[in-house]
Amino acid sequence: MEALMLRLRYPQQAFRSGMGILRLAKTHDRVRMEAACARALRIQAISYRSVASILDKGLDRQAPEQPDRPIIPHGNIRGPEYFH
Repeated sequence: MEALMLRLRYPQQAFRSGMGILRLAKTHDRVRMEAACARALRIQAISYRSVASILDKGLDRQAPEQPDRPIIPHGNIRGPEYFH
């Protein structure tokens, strides 16, 4: 809820989205809800629709994705400072 309130411009939108996420807890157990919300926070997709999709597709039961290889430094790769 805190992440929703900070992200959305109008508190009413954040409240409605948060209530929808809480309503999902009626059909899913606490462990799945916690895992789905943690995954949503990790991928920065904290809307009702995103959490519902994570639960529907069973992504909450999968291990977090890890990058295959470490990022290598290279002169042609722009970092985050390039886009500011």
